[in-house]
Amino acid sequence: MTATTHRTQSPTAATTPRHPAGRVERITRARRALTGWLFVLPAALVYGVFVLRPLLTTIWYSFYNWDGISVGSWVGLDNYGRVLTDPQLLSSIGHAFFLILFFTVFPVIGGLLVAALLQEIRIRGLGTAARTLLFLPQIIPGAAAAVAWVWMFSSNGTVNQALSAIGLESITRSWLGDFDWALPAVGIIGTWLGLGFCTILLISGIGKIDTSIYEAARIDGAGFFHTFRYVTVPALRAEIGVCVTVTVIAALASFDIVFMSTQGGPGYSTTVPGVQIYQLGFTESRVGLASALAVVLTALILVVIVPLQRIFREK
Repeated sequence: MTATTHRTQSPTAATTPRHPAGRVERITRARRALTGWLFVLPAALVYGVFVLRPLLTTIWYSFYNWDGISVGSWVGLDNYGRVLTDPQLLSSIGHAFFLILFFTVFPVIGGLLVAALLQEIRIRGLGTAARTLLFLPQIIPGAAAAVAWVWMFSSNGTVNQALSAIGLESITRSWLGDFDWALPAVGIIGTWLGLGFCTILLISGIGKIDTSIYEAARIDGAGFFHTFRYVTVPALRAEIGVCVTVTVIAALASFDIVFMSTQGGPGYSTTVPGVQIYQLGFTESRVGLASALAVVLTALILVVIVPLQRIFREK
């Protein structure tokens, strides 16, 4: 009789506590999820209003022939066909990819070398002074930096004066007014702006590397370049990925530097998609074509950036 009572009560005693505990756990998870969404909601609303809505509106406008004022007419994919076949629009995209050399390659390589040298040269106060000087361009707006460089690249500017002082007067020119040299000159402005950002980011990355690794490399007889190649660069994979991502986007979506320095000239030699979109939309009142070019530019940036992100995430 006692055994039977024990058998009948044992399942109830074993199962009764489980339901309240599971229910409490589910309620706790729901509350945490709700709290998380409440924190995310303001940022999500701002993102939706100021990013997603304009993006969807731009895509919608790209299917119309519209001047921004009168009623637009539906043209389907004609604007995209124009973007992909018009030599002037294609050349602007080519110029943006050319600027990657100055906005990305030079700043990243230069930033790596400068960061490694500052790590090696341990003179008191030098590192702080160098970081301050390198980061100064980051606090200057791109438009203001472009105006300053316009003065420096002028016929009587600092660049030509420096070249004349070292006996290279024969190659002096109005750099931003030269059809062949205007785009590289604009690229140099981008290099100057990007070098400090990359250097500071890479210096912070080097600071996280265990110093014992460098000491072991020195004991094994590794010089500066071997240490740089086999220790520093592999350890900075994530930081290099950030530098490349940010600077590639800056090159492809460049506007302020180009507009304030050359406005796309001389001719169309420095026209980039950002400037072309502005001119089509606000000067020529071809909002549909400008929107199509903006969508194509966004797609190109994603096509370039997504593989780069995967490359720098791989170990």
